[in-house]
Amino acid sequence: MADSNHHSQHVEIPVNTSETFNHSSSIPGFFTNCFSFIRNNLVLKSKWLELNGAMGDLGTYIPIVLALTLAKDLNLGATLIFTGIYNILTGVMYGVPMPVQPMKSIAAVAIANSDFNIPEIMAAGICTGGILFLLGVTGLMKFVYKLIPLSVVRGIQLAQGLSFALSAVKYIRKVQNFSKGKSMGDRPWLGLDGLVLALVCACLIVVINGAGEETEDNINCNLSNESRPSRGTRLRKILFSLPSALIVFMLGVALAIIRKPNVVKHMQFGPSSIEIIRLSSQAWKKGFIRGTIPQLPLSVLNSVVGVCKLSSDLFPEKKYSSATSVSVSVGLMNMVGCWFGAMPCCHGAGGLAGQYKFGGRSGACVAVLGTAKLMLGIILGSSLVMILTQFPVGLLGVLLLFAGLELAMTSRDMNSKKESFVMLVCTAVSLVGSSAALGFGCGMVVHLLLKLRN
Repeated sequence: MADSNHHSQHVEIPVNTSETFNHSSSIPGFFTNCFSFIRNNLVLKSKWLELNGAMGDLGTYIPIVLALTLAKDLNLGATLIFTGIYNILTGVMYGVPMPVQPMKSIAAVAIANSDFNIPEIMAAGICTGGILFLLGVTGLMKFVYKLIPLSVVRGIQLAQGLSFALSAVKYIRKVQNFSKGKSMGDRPWLGLDGLVLALVCACLIVVINGAGEETEDNINCNLSNESRPSRGTRLRKILFSLPSALIVFMLGVALAIIRKPNVVKHMQFGPSSIEIIRLSSQAWKKGFIRGTIPQLPLSVLNSVVGVCKLSSDLFPEKKYSSATSVSVSVGLMNMVGCWFGAMPCCHGAGGLAGQYKFGGRSGACVAVLGTAKLMLGIILGSSLVMILTQFPVGLLGVLLLFAGLELAMTSRDMNSKKESFVMLVCTAVSLVGSSAALGFGCGMVVHLLLKLRN
């Protein structure tokens, strides 16, 4: 809990930048320090690893975007453009691989209900964003962040990570119909989207990335400590520096084109038309009751509290990911983009864990991903869906599996039996009840009962 309290006191304005503003009133100095701040946050720790890390969030992003596009006619072009801009801005602001993910609860409601369409989806996103924005600017989110014990946060993260991993295994084992949100029959062993292909790619990632303990810095340090690095050590350095997630993703793109070669001929160049969504009073009502109410607890717990705690764990030197700033960031994204038909989105601990797992260490990781999304949205627009429908789902499952496991492993710092007990109660209820809010409530009750008992 001490870590949480310490972290919640961080202010949103970068320390070095704010000091400079106080001591220098010159306009050139202002722009010089802004440029220095942006450059520091977008520094490439390693070109291949940052690019590889950018792929770590696609196992969540692509299936949900594809499902909404096929089932609800989501404007894919607008979604790519807006989420691309969000990726770039969050990379600049936070200097860590802060993800931009779909709001999963709203997406699940939309896919499951035929009368919950684009106006209701956008109304739900705007309402959720507006509430998070108010919680941020009033300082209430900082209070919530300080109030929630670490064991409960870890319980939510463990539940979310295991949920991702279970979904990933389902993607690998079963043929998926994203437009209906259902699993079909067993996936065939052979073929361009077969079980063997997915298992080989999973093994490749394990060999290259291991359990996540090997980093390029560790390998270089080991090499420098040896007077004459052996041939085997040099081969290990080359192997461990391969961008495994990027290799898997590019393989999936190639296989998507091979599976349906004429898809390239039917693609249209140019951005999709973007229009302001008209929202009726009925759309606002349905969006709030059926979309915002179930989404809000998940956004507060995972998209703000969880991602802030995980960011402070992974990047203790970065001081900008406060509960206030992240809450305001999520609010602004949806209060702007949803009016133009872009998918409701948030930051998420799972995406951050996935991008960190595959090598993302700075804001450059998500800025590169955002630039790619923006360019695809401008050049191809919604016609990109023709390639996404042919992308091997088993490979998406592989990427999602490792992102989920990385998020679940953040719970390993629960050292006492009491903390572990609270965490596991929270996780079990969240998974069985399919509700982060229910798991959070039970976890808080157990935590308070143990406090009273002492």
